[in-house]
Amino acid sequence: MSISPEIEATNILPTRLGAAVFRAKTLMLQTRRFIRDTTRDVGASQRGDKLADQPVIAESKTALWTETSSEERHLVAGKIQNLRLAVAALDGLELTAGETFSFWANVGRTSRRRGFVAGRELREGCIIPNVGGGLCQISNALYDAALRANFEIVERHAHTQVIAGSLAEHGRDATVFWNYVDLRFRSPKPFRIEAKLTGDHLEVHFLGEKADEQQLHRITRGSQPASELGSCASCGMDDCFRVIKPPQTEFGRTAFLVDEYVPEFDAYIRSKLKPHDELFLPIDGKRFKRANYGWSTDGFEEVHQSRYLTVVRSYRSRKLAAQGAARQRNLLAMSERLAESYARRLDFEALHVVVQQDLLPYLWNTGRLGGRTFDVLMTALPMTEIQSRLDAAHDSHPESRTLADFRADTSLVAAESEALRHARKIVTAHTAVADLFSEKTDLLPWRMPAVEACKASHASGKPVIVFPASTVGRKGCYEFRDSLRDLDITLLTMGPLIEDADFWKGFDTRPAGDNWLEQASLVVLPAFVEHRPRRLLQAAAAGIPVIASDACGVRGVSGITSFTLGDASALSALIQDSLFPPKPTQAT
Repeated sequence: MSISPEIEATNILPTRLGAAVFRAKTLMLQTRRFIRDTTRDVGASQRGDKLADQPVIAESKTALWTETSSEERHLVAGKIQNLRLAVAALDGLELTAGETFSFWANVGRTSRRRGFVAGRELREGCIIPNVGGGLCQISNALYDAALRANFEIVERHAHTQVIAGSLAEHGRDATVFWNYVDLRFRSPKPFRIEAKLTGDHLEVHFLGEKADEQQLHRITRGSQPASELGSCASCGMDDCFRVIKPPQTEFGRTAFLVDEYVPEFDAYIRSKLKPHDELFLPIDGKRFKRANYGWSTDGFEEVHQSRYLTVVRSYRSRKLAAQGAARQRNLLAMSERLAESYARRLDFEALHVVVQQDLLPYLWNTGRLGGRTFDVLMTALPMTEIQSRLDAAHDSHPESRTLADFRADTSLVAAESEALRHARKIVTAHTAVADLFSEKTDLLPWRMPAVEACKASHASGKPVIVFPASTVGRKGCYEFRDSLRDLDITLLTMGPLIEDADFWKGFDTRPAGDNWLEQASLVVLPAFVEHRPRRLLQAAAAGIPVIASDACGVRGVSGITSFTLGDASALSALIQDSLFPPKPTQAT
């Protein structure tokens, strides 16, 4: 690759001696700044939520992936990783009236130990790799927003070279270099900083009350006009000690972050897998003979496990009841810990993420999905939809012990909703989930279990209906009970009886055994919420007719009649037609 004559003519080849001199100067300046700051009231600002409901008074939004050169791609990804860490340090800071904001006091020194990596840094007219490189994008955005909010600029340094298309072209840039080149500003009124990375943008918002427009103290520095810049990744100066070789293979990979095994998702991942990809899972279920984590691990470059956390989760789960609020809280807490475990090991080379739904809101809150595209593997309705349906069901059955026993925290629900809005694709086999995201859904076929065909034989002569769930309100047990009032049937129930102990009083009821498929004439599940319809699929695969509400997500599966949950008489008519189909009339 050749370097342009303009760059070759205007740039002096860097030397190791020059770099050593530069390092010595920076150490002196850093030491002087450290000493000066110890005598001043400049420190890290505090997080809070007192101003979270205040209006936005200023904002700045800039693109993340502005460089398209393949040689630069790994440096841009490094820049975005550094921005993730800076955003995590700055988001949610609330400053009091007159308090000085300092970029470095809040972000801290960039080091590999803290997770910073080599990113793009502008120095001496060249783009060079440096740990923490790229943070000027967020300092630029902060300065830009501070100007829009009429804040007093206490310290600001312009870039020595203007990059075409950047905020520097408009004089709204602020370069930073630990710790003596800082960005500092303050406001006469309290304000809040909110920062985030979307898939392709950095966004900074200031919330509070806008300062009065006035001629405040603003520091300016001159900079050279925009011109073509060299880059250590692509300039072609092979005799420069800073030159770097781009990765031998195509940079970037997909990280698959999964939890409990789902056969449809396992097949999907196998169809998308490339050799450079990595898998995060709780434990290698095939190796340790744990079927609930039996994901296929062959073909991945790296497989990451969270073994200790999986053992802890298993132990805690066994101590809890099969249903109830305590169990739901434990499930959420362990999903959060697993997501955080994955996030710590998710490196900047993972440009695309495929994440299982229960991990999504926590991973979103860590900020690790920012600057990446991501798809979501969904087995369940979104939490906001689940809770809406449960609220409606509870209004119909206020006597239920279970329909109002648990609701997720509103902030968690909001995080999941926001993450789902930003997701590139929703991958699911559940038709009710697919209906909510029709424009970006990748609908998978259900994987039917291998079971032998069954035909029930009943000594009593009465049909046998199976209710394939625990007796809880969200599974539609009230609607189901009402639909059976006038039917002479035997009822098999599965799972514990959690509603009233006399819930099935007056019915010929008994628990279903392991051979329930061999006894069943019909399987019925009129659920408000059902995310694992495996028993419905088993029955359909065995040739047993199934009636299920749309919420079960199996619409279109052969042998299953789906319906919209409504009054009990409509469900009763479906059951009647299935058990006692009208005889065809014979032609005379």
